[in-house]
Amino acid sequence: MGAFVLGLSAALALWAFEFGRGLAGLDRHSKDELDKLKAEITQLRIEREKAQSIADTADSLLKTEKTTLDRLTQQLKLAEATNAELKSDLGFYERLMPASGDGISIRGLQVQVLEPGKISYLMLVIQSGKSKSEFKGRYDVAVTGTLDGKPWTQTALGGSKSLSVMQSARFEGVVEVPVNVVVKTVQARILDGGGVVKSTQQARF
Repeated sequence: MGAFVLGLSAALALWAFEFGRGLAGLDRHSKDELDKLKAEITQLRIEREKAQSIADTADSLLKTEKTTLDRLTQQLKLAEATNAELKSDLGFYERLMPASGDGISIRGLQVQVLEPGKISYLMLVIQSGKSKSEFKGRYDVAVTGTLDGKPWTQTALGGSKSLSVMQSARFEGVVEVPVNVVVKTVQARILDGGGVVKSTQQARF
């Protein structure tokens, strides 16, 4: 019995030793797997950061290109508006008749209804002839028509305006009238310093 118990104890001790060694090996294997997973996670983080950096750079480039495109679009619109204004000015000058005689004269008068109650005017004033002195005087703009079926007339608000011309000058403004008036004509006059009318021109609607 003593020998049997001794042998059994030895067998149990051997089994416990082998089992413990197996557990130790399992722990080492788990630690190796954990280290491997940690390394893969670190690599994935590095790759994700690289991808995010590339995405941020691409987004920044897109924003820069959009800003540049918007600026160029605004410049194009400005150039188109300037071109349209120059064409309008050219057409305005081309419609003028050649000058005849000496002195100050209105060589073009354009009027337009901007909206009910507002009429814009644009005129070119020329001083032709051999005179080299600057003409100084005044000009006024009068609107005629009918209001409630009766004759009606009105001079631009503020009365006559000062005018100074060496060779040529453009004058423009807006005349406010009652919204229910039927406009027939717009007349511009130039007066010298003594109040003498030097030139008139009329536009009809």
